[in-house]
Amino acid sequence: MNYIWSIMPSLITGLKMTVGVFALTLLGAIPLGVLVAMALRSEIFLLRWVMNAYIWIMRGTPLLLQIVFVYYGLSLAHIATLPRFEAAVMTFILNYAAYFAEIFRGGLQSIPQGQYEGAQVLGFKPWQTMKKIILPQVTKIVMPSVGNEVVNLVKDSSLVYVIGIGDLMRAGNIAAARDVTLIPYLLVGVLYLLLTIVATMIMRRIENKLNYYR
Repeated sequence: MNYIWSIMPSLITGLKMTVGVFALTLLGAIPLGVLVAMALRSEIFLLRWVMNAYIWIMRGTPLLLQIVFVYYGLSLAHIATLPRFEAAVMTFILNYAAYFAEIFRGGLQSIPQGQYEGAQVLGFKPWQTMKKIILPQVTKIVMPSVGNEVVNLVKDSSLVYVIGIGDLMRAGNIAAARDVTLIPYLLVGVLYLLLTIVATMIMRRIENKLNYYR
C-alpha cells in the first residue's frame, strides 16, 4: 500500500495532462467537425473534394503516425516546429474532427429536405435555418455516436507518450520500468476506467436531457 501511495503523485500529474489533452481536443474537434460536415454539403465541388480528401487521410492513417508526423515531420521539413503539447492537441483535433464530421454528416442527411424548404418559405436565412431548426435536431440524433467517440478519445489520449509528453501512460511506464513491477500499469488501467465511467455518465446525462419529447 505504501508503494501505491508513493507513485500516486506522479500518476495524478500524468492524469492532469491526459485530461487536458482530452478536454482541448473535444473543444476544438466538435465545432470543427460540424463545419466540415456542413462543407461536405456545399455546392462548391472543390470545397467538397478538399474536405473528402482531409477526412480520407485522417481516417485512413493511424493516429500514432499522425502525431509523429506533426511533431517530427513538420520540423524536419522546416515547415513548423511545434511544442510537444501543442503538436499533440492539434493532431488530436484534426483527427477527431474528421470522425465527428462524418457523424454530423449522417445527422444532417437524416433531416428531410422539406424542413429546409419550409424554413425558406417562412423567410429564414440559411444560417438561421441551420442554427434554429437543423442543428438542434442533428445534435439529438448524433449524440450516441458522439458519446462513443468521446470514450475512444479517453483511451487514444495515451498515444501522446510517443512524443514524450508526461501523460498518465508515460507516468505508469516510468514507474514500472524503474521499480520493475506491473502495479503502476494496474493503477493506470483503473484511472483510465474511472475516466471512461465519468465520460460515459456525462454523455448519457446529455442524451437524457436531449430526449425532451420522450
